[in-house]
Amino acid sequence: MHYAKRHYLGKHAWDGTRSELPQTSIREVARRAGVSVGTVSNVLNRPDLVAEATRDRVRAAIEELGFVRNESARRLRRRPERTAGEFGDEPRRAFGVVVEDLTNPYATDVARGAEAALNALGHDALWLSSDHSAAKERRSVELLEEQNAAGVLIIPVGLGSREIAQLRAAGMSVVLIDRDSTEVCSAQVDHVAGGEIAAAHLLGIGRERIAFVTGVPEPQPCVERRDGAARTIVEAGFGKPPTLIQEALSPTEGQAAAHEILAMSPRPDGVFCANDLLAIGLINELIRLGARVPEDIAVIGYDDIELAASAAVPLTTIRQPRRELGWEAAELALAEIGEGKSHQHRQVVLRPDLVIRESA
Repeated sequence: MHYAKRHYLGKHAWDGTRSELPQTSIREVARRAGVSVGTVSNVLNRPDLVAEATRDRVRAAIEELGFVRNESARRLRRRPERTAGEFGDEPRRAFGVVVEDLTNPYATDVARGAEAALNALGHDALWLSSDHSAAKERRSVELLEEQNAAGVLIIPVGLGSREIAQLRAAGMSVVLIDRDSTEVCSAQVDHVAGGEIAAAHLLGIGRERIAFVTGVPEPQPCVERRDGAARTIVEAGFGKPPTLIQEALSPTEGQAAAHEILAMSPRPDGVFCANDLLAIGLINELIRLGARVPEDIAVIGYDDIELAASAAVPLTTIRQPRRELGWEAAELALAEIGEGKSHQHRQVVLRPDLVIRESA
């Protein structure tokens, strides 16, 4: 698998715009510098977001390749009115973005990132939710095929090899989001590393009795987070952490988990939750029941959704580059269409990072 280094843009820096170079030039510069297209865009438009060494490498590639800013293309991309004809010979296309749950801020951020990348080049995104149902996912994909969508970017629930082959036979590009695959392109986060980071942080602040809270249906990324955390804890000389499995990955189930945590003996002094929604519900209920966070129990979440910073106790969490994940998926889908028969499937892997707040 090819692991690509990416620079997380941050929620305040993201504006959904692209570089001022023509798209072919962006890709050539990115390839020469060994970075993503988004990083090239940042060097040109928001250089303060990019590490100095990376800025220098990108600028050197721009100079070597002899490319200059295309002001007319920049103005064209930023015009408020967009029709298919305004993008030259490139036809306007629609791509399906299918996620597990549109009520989850993580999923909507991923979808927004994909939509921003598509909109920047004159294309459209059709948002659909499977609601964790393989049957509903199948209907959504069939609808996209019937509507002649150019491709589907999907966080899959039940999509298998046969369905993928059918979509590709129909001429659609297929990109899996947050799942690994060698059959098609994929954009994912290294969740094993995310679990390792979370567990290492809890151990580093002196927590020795760590529990993991997750929910069903448990997506593969949550399994990977749990595995990464468990391995780190065991390697540190402690036993395999207990896992509490709730009925959903929701704040309500986080509240239910708080009662189970407080009833355990010995009581955990650290909790790693599979997502921020669980962690926020857990913290709120622990406080209501008289436990102190983080003095009695440190809590760490996963995702860094907007609510994390404004929780009753601001949440320490593992940040996923959610919008960049969607952006990368869209770029892979567009690349497959543009490259035609010469296209080779690529797997992009982004790394999460730790955001320390008061809960741990």
